[in-house]
Amino acid sequence: MNQKASEDSRCLTVASFRRQAFISVAAFAAVFTSATGLSAQDDDVEGDIITLEEFVVTTGIRDSLAAGIEVRQNSIQAIDAIFAEDIGKFPDNNVVEALQRVAGVQVTQRERGEVNAVAIRGLGDVTTTINGRNIFTASGRSVALADIPASLLNRVDIYKTRSASLIEHGIAGVIDVQTHRPFDFGTQRTVLAARGIYNELRGSMDPNLSALVSNVWETKNGRFGALINVSFAETNWTDKSVTAGAMVPFLSENAPDGWVPLERVWPSDWRASENPIWQAGLEAGLPFSSGSTFAINGEQVPYYLSRDALFSADFYGHRERPAVNISLQFAPDQKSTYTFEAFYNGYREDWNNNLLFTFADWWGSIENPASSFELFPGTNIIKSRTLGYPFGFMSGDKTDQETDSFLYSLTGEWEIGESLNLTADLSYQKSEFETRFLAMQTNRVARSITADFNSGNGIPAWSHGDDPNTADIDESDLTDARLWNIGPFFDNAGRNEGEALSFTLDGDYDTGWDLFNNIKFGIRFDDRDAEEGSRTGFGPDLNQPLADYPELQHVNSGYFDGRADIPQSAMVASADYLAAEPDAVRSLYGLPLEDELSIATNFKINETNYAAYVQTDFRQELGGDMVLSGQLGARYVKVDTDLDFISDTDETSTDAFLPSLAMVLDFNKNWRLRASYGETLRRPNFVDLNPNITYVDDVTNIGYGTASGGNPDLQPTESKNYDISLEYYFGDASALYVTAFKREVDGLVVPFRKRVNYDNYDYILTQPDNTSNGTLDGWEFGLVYFPEDLPDWLDGIGMQASLTLLDSIQDIPITNDVGEVVGTDTTPFFGVSDTSYSVVLAYEKPKYSVRLSHVWRDDFLQRYEAALFANPLGIYNTAEKSLDLQITYKVNDNFVLTFDATNLTDEVYHSYYEYPGTHNFGNWLISRTFAVGARYSF
Repeated sequence: MNQKASEDSRCLTVASFRRQAFISVAAFAAVFTSATGLSAQDDDVEGDIITLEEFVVTTGIRDSLAAGIEVRQNSIQAIDAIFAEDIGKFPDNNVVEALQRVAGVQVTQRERGEVNAVAIRGLGDVTTTINGRNIFTASGRSVALADIPASLLNRVDIYKTRSASLIEHGIAGVIDVQTHRPFDFGTQRTVLAARGIYNELRGSMDPNLSALVSNVWETKNGRFGALINVSFAETNWTDKSVTAGAMVPFLSENAPDGWVPLERVWPSDWRASENPIWQAGLEAGLPFSSGSTFAINGEQVPYYLSRDALFSADFYGHRERPAVNISLQFAPDQKSTYTFEAFYNGYREDWNNNLLFTFADWWGSIENPASSFELFPGTNIIKSRTLGYPFGFMSGDKTDQETDSFLYSLTGEWEIGESLNLTADLSYQKSEFETRFLAMQTNRVARSITADFNSGNGIPAWSHGDDPNTADIDESDLTDARLWNIGPFFDNAGRNEGEALSFTLDGDYDTGWDLFNNIKFGIRFDDRDAEEGSRTGFGPDLNQPLADYPELQHVNSGYFDGRADIPQSAMVASADYLAAEPDAVRSLYGLPLEDELSIATNFKINETNYAAYVQTDFRQELGGDMVLSGQLGARYVKVDTDLDFISDTDETSTDAFLPSLAMVLDFNKNWRLRASYGETLRRPNFVDLNPNITYVDDVTNIGYGTASGGNPDLQPTESKNYDISLEYYFGDASALYVTAFKREVDGLVVPFRKRVNYDNYDYILTQPDNTSNGTLDGWEFGLVYFPEDLPDWLDGIGMQASLTLLDSIQDIPITNDVGEVVGTDTTPFFGVSDTSYSVVLAYEKPKYSVRLSHVWRDDFLQRYEAALFANPLGIYNTAEKSLDLQITYKVNDNFVLTFDATNLTDEVYHSYYEYPGTHNFGNWLISRTFAVGARYSF
C-alpha cells in the first residue's frame, strides 16, 4: 500500500470507529429503554447521594470531596480518593491534572497540550491499575494516565501506603482507576456529554465527546446489567521553546603559543602535553569566577565560558484518543455476581518540529570587528557576543505514533456460607505501539550572528547579519531558500508490544474472633510478554541547493510566539512532504524504499510473576471512645524472567518477602492517629534490561557521538517506607490532616556514563545501573473545609488545600573521561520539588458552582545533562504553577452547562544549570485552554 493510501486508510479507520461507536450507543440506549419483559430496578435515593453497596454517585464539588474524605476515614491504609462530580464529569481534563491537587502528589511534563507525568511523594514509579488490575502500555510497566479519558471514570484511589493485598511493584504507590459498572447505578442511566476545548497557542477548537448508557433488569434467572461508555477526544496543540545551549570553554585574548585567541578548548587536544585539559561533566561545572584558569603545557591559562549553540523548536501536533468501556454483570442470586469487562483505549498522535539551530562556538579572527563580547559582571561567563561565520542548520521533523490497548476480564464473586467470601479474576490484555520519525536537515554557514544568551528572565536573543558583498541576497532573511543546502536525512521507526494473562484469587474469612476478626489471603499469577523492535536509516549530507527542490520548502513562522528577540520565520524542510512522500525522499538519498524496509526485533522478554499474601485486620476497644485497629500482612513474590536479545539470551529469577503493618488509633469519632510500615520494590523496566547498544553519530559537531543501551544485570529497587499521620474529621465535608513519612531506597537505577571507542570513533555511552541509594522524607498537610451554619448567601463556600514538604538525597557515582568512578555526588532525587502546594476555592449553589484552583511547585532537579560540557551537570526546572477555573450551571435536573479554563496566567516555564542568573538553559510555553461543554442525562 502506498503512503497516501495508508494515510487515507488510517483516517477512514478512525472515522469509522467514531461513527460506529456512537451508533452503538444510540442502539444500546434504544434497546435499554424499549426492552419488553424486563423491568428496571429502582433504588432508594437519599438527597443527592445514591449509595449502592460501596459505590457513590456524587453531584457537585462538595459531595465529591466529602466522598473522598469518607474513603480516607474508613481505610486503614493511607488513601486519597478523587470522585467524579457527576456521571461523566471528572474534575479535570485528564486524571493527571486532577491528581496535582492531592497532598504528596507532584506533576510535571506539561507538554503537548496536557500534563503527562505524576510522582507520589517524590517518586515517579507509580503502579497503575484499572479496577484493581495492573494495566500497561505496550512494553512498558505502566500506562500513561493521560491516555485514560476522564469522562470514563467514577473515581481514582491514590494508595500512599501498601497493604499485602496490593500488587507489589512500584515503590511510589498505587493509582487505581475505577470505571463505571451497571450494578453501581441499579437503574437505567444515559449520559451524553460534549465539550469544545480551545487551545490558544494553536488557535484550535477541539471536540471531547462521551456517552454512557447503562441499565439493570430483574429476570427470572437473576439480575442482569449492561453498560457501555465511549469517549473520543481530539486535541490540536502547539509547544514552543527557545534555548541557550551548553557551556564550553574558550581561550582568552592572550592565547598560549600554538593556539588562536578565543579558540574553543576541547577536553583533550594533541597540542597539550597533558590531557585532559579540563574535565567535562563535573557536577559543579568549571569554575566561573573572573580570572579562572586551567593548565596548558604547564602554564595556567585564563579562559572564558560561553554557549556552544542557540536554538528554538516549534512543535505543532494533532492527537486523538478513542476509548470504550463495556461492562456486563449477572447475579443469579444474592450470594454470587459475575462481571465481564472489556476496556479499549487508543492513541493517535502526529507532530511536526521545525527546529531553528545555530552554533555559537566559532570566533573567526580576533581582528574581525564582528568578534566582540560582554561578560556577566564578576564572572568569566560571556553574556553577549557578535561572531562571524557560524554553522547552523534547520530541521523539519515528522513524528507519528499510534497505540491500541485492549483489556478483557471475567470476575466471579461468591459468598460461601456465613464466613467466607471469594473473588476470582481472569484477565487478558494486549497493547501495541508504533512510531515513525522522519527528519531532514538543511544547513549553511552564516555571515554572522549577534547573540545575547540571557536577554532577560533566562530567554536568549539573537539575529543574523547580512553580507554587504552580496547585493542580490539578504543573509539575515532565513526564509530565502537560496541560503540553504540539503543536509542529512533520518528515517527511524519502532514498534513495542506487550501482552499479559493474569489470574488472581482473593479470599476474606470472618474468624468471629474478638481481636483478629478476619483473615485475608490470595494468590496472583501473571504471565507477561514484552517485545521491542526498531530500525534506523540515515542519509548523509547531500550538499545540494534547497532552492532546486520547491516541494521540500516550508516557511515556518511564529518562533516562541514572538516573545523572544529571535528570528520569527525561517525556511525549513517540509515535514509534511517527508510524511506524504517518504519514498521520493529516500530515492533522493539512495536509501531503500518502503517495501524493502523492516523493523528488526531488539528483544523479547517473558516474565512470570507468582505472588501470595496473607493479612489480617484487628480491632481492640481501649475504653471510652478509644479504639485501636490495624492490619498486619506479608506478601511473597517470585519472578522468573527469560530474556531474548539480538545477540544473547539470559534467564534470571528473583524473589522477595514484603511485610506490612498499619495501625490506627481512634481517640474518638473526630481524631485519629495512623502509622504504617511497609516494604516495596520496583522491577527494572524491560527496555533497561536490553544489553544491545545503539550508536548515534555526532550530528552537532561536538567531537563525539552518543550511545545508549540497557543492562541485563539490573536488580529490583527496594524501599522501606514509614508513615505516621494525625487526622481530624469535622463536619460532613471537612477534614484536616498532617503526615510525616520516610522512604529508604536501595539500588536506585540511574544513568551510568563512560567514553567508549566503537569503529574507531569516540562515543559517550549511557547505561542504567543500580548505583545509587537514597532517602526521602517529608511532610504532607491536607485540608478540606466547608463551613456550616453560614448566612444563606455564603452557604456553599469551601476550600481544599494541600502542602507537601520533601527532602531527598541520593548518591550518584562520578566517572572520569574513560568511565572510571572517581567519586560520589550527592543530589536531590530527580523530579522532586522541596515544596509544593495547591489551593482550591469553591462556591456551590443548587443551580451553579464555581471552582478556582491554584497549584505551585518549587524548583526541582529535572535530570542530568550529558557529561560532555563545562556547565554544572544538573538541569533544574524553575517553579511551576497553574491557575485554573471551572464553572458549572445546572439548567435543570437533566441538563448542565460547563466552562473550564486552564493556565489562566499564561505561564512561561524555564530551566537552568544550577545557577539561574548566569546559567540559564531552556524556556517553553504552555498554552492556555478554554472549554465550553454540555451534559445531558436521563
